[in-house]
Amino acid sequence: MRWPDDAEDWPLAEYSRQILHRPHKWHVQEHGVGDTILLIHGAGGATQSFRNLFPQLTKQYHVVAVDLPGQGFTQLGAQQRCGLDHMAQDLLSLIRHEGWRPTLIIGHSAGVAIALRLWELGLRPAEGIVGINAALGNFKGVAGWLFPMMAKALAISPFSASFFASTTTRSSVRSLISGTGSTLDQEGLELYYRLATDRGHVDATLSMMAQWSLDGLLARLSRIDTPVHLITGARDMAVPPEVSEDAVAQLPNGRLSKLPDLGHLAHEEDAESIAALALS
Repeated sequence: MRWPDDAEDWPLAEYSRQILHRPHKWHVQEHGVGDTILLIHGAGGATQSFRNLFPQLTKQYHVVAVDLPGQGFTQLGAQQRCGLDHMAQDLLSLIRHEGWRPTLIIGHSAGVAIALRLWELGLRPAEGIVGINAALGNFKGVAGWLFPMMAKALAISPFSASFFASTTTRSSVRSLISGTGSTLDQEGLELYYRLATDRGHVDATLSMMAQWSLDGLLARLSRIDTPVHLITGARDMAVPPEVSEDAVAQLPNGRLSKLPDLGHLAHEEDAESIAALALS
């Protein structure tokens, strides 16, 4: 995504800015006063994922949302730094550089793993971590070897991102979103279409998939003693609610909330309910 050319009609663009902090040129959205909440999106998303939740939170808090490296409007500075550890290290460096002191971190999907890794690296939000449909489990069965293999093959090919971006249609995006168990309005679908047809965004997402590994973090869940509130949508078909249930069973201060009628993009479907739970 090109900044600022493609950002004119991006959700909450009035709160956007870019920060050059090596190795990446970050896109952040920042607004509100009070204690700081940090928002971390999942793989393939961007700040637009929080377009409905962000205004709910800024009523009482100072809120910072960040595009992950190469995704959205953040320009990737190092292709090899798209895995969990590197992303967390680079994001922590940015947080300290900007002087942000989050009292709460809210992550979605893979963003929850990054939030937990930030805690391990020394960022200790007083109110803990909230995870929305947390992707805290590795693929099982056939998907356990097939999906990572596909991601690595795609990431290796210099033409894969261009092919994916050029062949994606609005219909395929609608099917993809439907397959997560969520129902989005036309604006939400169009925003994901814009992301899915941007070669740079797709390339960074594929690199993230190829470099992603949760084995170490999952083995250490029992050591993470900060409050962790995992919120699941019962209709999530991307990350089944059982994944959060298993994680909460291992987290010393974990708790679980379930919402019956929401899918993987629960915070986009019902931001008001998610905000209420996150702040409870």
